[in-house]
Amino acid sequence: MDDPEKLRALLDHAQDKIVVIDENGVYRYVNAAVERLLGYSTEEFVGTNSFEYIHPDDRGSVREAFQRLLEGEVDDTETIEYRHRAKDDSWVWLESRVENHLDSTLGGYVVSSRDITDRKEAERRQRETEIRLEELAANTDDVLWTFSADWSELLFVNDAFEDLWGMSVERVKADPTSFLHGIHPDDRDGVVEGMQQLSNGTPRSMEYRVNPEKGYRRWVWVQARPVIENGGIARIVGFARDVTDRRRRERQLQVMDNLLRHNLRNDMNVILGHAELARKRADGTVVEGMETILETGWRLLETAEKEREIVDVLVGVGDVECIDLASTLRAKVEEFGAEVAPNAIITADTPASAEVVSLPEIDRAIHELLENAIRHADGPPNIEVELHVESECVVLEILDNASPIPRNEFEPLFGEDEPSDLYHGTGLGLWLVYWIVDLSDGTLNFEYVPDCGNCVTVKLPRAE
Repeated sequence: MDDPEKLRALLDHAQDKIVVIDENGVYRYVNAAVERLLGYSTEEFVGTNSFEYIHPDDRGSVREAFQRLLEGEVDDTETIEYRHRAKDDSWVWLESRVENHLDSTLGGYVVSSRDITDRKEAERRQRETEIRLEELAANTDDVLWTFSADWSELLFVNDAFEDLWGMSVERVKADPTSFLHGIHPDDRDGVVEGMQQLSNGTPRSMEYRVNPEKGYRRWVWVQARPVIENGGIARIVGFARDVTDRRRRERQLQVMDNLLRHNLRNDMNVILGHAELARKRADGTVVEGMETILETGWRLLETAEKEREIVDVLVGVGDVECIDLASTLRAKVEEFGAEVAPNAIITADTPASAEVVSLPEIDRAIHELLENAIRHADGPPNIEVELHVESECVVLEILDNASPIPRNEFEPLFGEDEPSDLYHGTGLGLWLVYWIVDLSDGTLNFEYVPDCGNCVTVKLPRAE
């Protein structure tokens, strides 16, 4: 284009900052983009030295790059990134491309620059995220891992893998599926099946035994999911957590459960059988003693049954569900009136619906609280039940006509310290209620209302 004015007008419409600098870095020409990008007018720029605007930390590298161009150490062009001061004293990241050919017509070197501040900010945020993830991976006992969608490449695993699996990270990097050799032979087929489901797009959660060096006595809980990108599975991510202690506690609970369920029950049935026989054959005070033995024996068997229910809740706890507590409560009150305690007066004030998020065993907790209120009533049982919905929770109140519940029955439920041998409850019913409510992320409270009775309050999270 021969007309300089037309060329200048064309350059002023360019989005990039286009300048001409001499061999000393002085601006000889700038287009109008300098005002859009940096806030300066063209008049303010021409005649000033370009290096004065460059961030002190970047100035040295930019000077070196420009010097290489002047001395012909690089061919054609050089591209550099640096921070340029704007008129408001902020810093704008520029990517500049400069040719090493002096244009005699323009009287200097042509430099075109574009604003890359957004890209640099995104890169900074990504680096910060990567640093945090690296810190997290380095300081957690969980094994964090990422595989390719077909499991042919290990993309990432942290050092916690070596301790948990008893295998080196290098071995798995060299042979990605070699981690299967660290899994108990009886569990491998299930893991391979889970891997196939993940590759097909289905998230998986599983538990299995690992670490042959320790006799496969380490249990891990693994959660994994496929990452979908552009409609396809890009990779598989997950973590593995050591749950050996949890599995050990579950086994201890189950052993204790079996002991109470079978041994104690069998022995108590023998005792009760002989006591019943003795009661029928005896007279006077012996009959009274046998009655005491029978009553105590049945109470002990009931305690064993409550213990079994607690073990079932703790060991076999599932996911919480959305439950209509109002409907559950009405059904339970109807059941008590028709079958369990037809002589009891139970009045219930409930809304049409009150949905909560809780374990499905919450109906068992309600049963236990109603049964306890009826059993310990002073005179004919008269129970008032109220259910109301608040902003974030649903509140259930059960008011009885019984004497105050002894503090040693419920205080151990909430204490942080281990209860002493002399400070304990006499049954497991309230423990069953406590664990069901607690595992539902709810709260349980006991209060005595003078001249009235006990008020038990259960608060459960409201379903959204």
